[in-house]
Amino acid sequence: MNPPVLHMKGISKRFPGVVALDAVDLEVGAGEVVALVGENGAGKSTLMKILGGVYRPDLGELEIDGQPMTIRSVRDALRLGVGFIHQELNVIDNLDVAGNVFLGREPLRGGLLRLIDHRRMRVATDVCLKRLGLNVASRVPLRSLSIAQRQLIEIAKALSQNARILIMDEPTSSLTLTETARLLDVIRELKAQGVSVIYISHRLSEVEEIADRVVVLRDGRHAGTLARGEVMHDRLVRLMVGRDLQRPDARPSSANRPPYFAVRNLRTRRYPSREVSFAVARGEVLGVAGLIGAGRTEVARAIFGVEAAVGGSVLLDGVELKISSPGDAIAHGIYLIPEDRRGTGLIVDFMIRENITLPALSRYADAGLIKRGRERAAAVEWCGQLNVKAPSIESRAADLSGGNQQKVVLAKWLSLNPRVLIFDEPTRGIDVGAKAEIYELMRGLAAGGVSVVMISSDMEEIINNSDRVAVMHEGRVAGILNQGECDEQAIMRLAVGSTEKPLEASAQSVVS
Repeated sequence: MNPPVLHMKGISKRFPGVVALDAVDLEVGAGEVVALVGENGAGKSTLMKILGGVYRPDLGELEIDGQPMTIRSVRDALRLGVGFIHQELNVIDNLDVAGNVFLGREPLRGGLLRLIDHRRMRVATDVCLKRLGLNVASRVPLRSLSIAQRQLIEIAKALSQNARILIMDEPTSSLTLTETARLLDVIRELKAQGVSVIYISHRLSEVEEIADRVVVLRDGRHAGTLARGEVMHDRLVRLMVGRDLQRPDARPSSANRPPYFAVRNLRTRRYPSREVSFAVARGEVLGVAGLIGAGRTEVARAIFGVEAAVGGSVLLDGVELKISSPGDAIAHGIYLIPEDRRGTGLIVDFMIRENITLPALSRYADAGLIKRGRERAAAVEWCGQLNVKAPSIESRAADLSGGNQQKVVLAKWLSLNPRVLIFDEPTRGIDVGAKAEIYELMRGLAAGGVSVVMISSDMEEIINNSDRVAVMHEGRVAGILNQGECDEQAIMRLAVGSTEKPLEASAQSVVS
């Protein structure tokens, strides 16, 4: 290992009722990429927030370049060359891209007038955006960008700080294969320039590809370290969860099942001239893959009635539905688990109980008055079934880990007996153990006859959990792959619009 630029010794941190970190050590060399992995709640983000100046440790020491340092604030961390890409997006919708990248660090002109130098700020932002391969103008309002594009803006913000130690907490959680590959190239460039990177990710394939060493945390303690040659998926999983995870069973073919839920010639506001058609059988999981901007989320939102479709129809069991609002979709048993679970899937300041019962309060009321006992009984039942880890159902949703927040969103809809369930990025930012639980729940829903649509940017997730895969390219379904045809190359060929091989006509024939 290169001489350590960072040494964290015996770091401990307690929160009320929780030991988040217990005497954790972490050492990072100059120009080294150290992956920090573990389940949600293992202490990874807490350790990095201490380094980034968000939290103060209860015990322990921190050295940079061999010198003892005390980091009391984010400003102290930035001054010492520590940059932080947070898992939860810290962006402001009503500013433009450049304003977000340089928020709090705006270059000034005009002497005592201290005017913001917008031109200089935009030029510097454009350099960072180009480096990431993001084709977005620096003056574009952030509210017009997708979740994935906002994630890249967060990364651009960190790159603009010229950090010596760069913390990346789930930087690819919203990115597709192409964007992820570009980011990993940027990390290699930073490494060659002597920048140290601490890389937190639940995508273990990325960890295997990019890390020089892997440090594993479990329950707030150091569970082990793997050198580059020792980094293998199964070894990582065993250290993270303390057991081997069961691999999903092979699924029977869904090729000959009759369609139950169908979308015909659907056109969205983003792609008003492109039609989308596909169908899903009862008990089938249809994966939906594609690059950022392909229109996957827009289709899901149009089906659910969040955004009005420009044209086309949605059918359930052969009957055409009129969906002009989420209420209409809910009335027909069609539910959406959105990609931004904190922003649109939950009311994070509400309690778990309130989030679970909110979509159907009339079920828990008499004469317009909500019966708390009825609410509590339902919330306890679903939290038990889904293994939601929380002190109580009266805990705020904001205080849960990503995996447990996702389970609360699931509980909300499962309590209403779904007929069709649309997952948009179902495991974004979720640890490997919670992922396995979500996949098991998804398979259980399908086994119970629910039609499942799973939109995902995680190639491994798409391939391992889909009966068929619909691949979108620029607002249309470029092709649908059956299980035997589905691999990364086939998906990417369709996702980029390649016509090297003739495409199967199944996308149209299944709904004709």
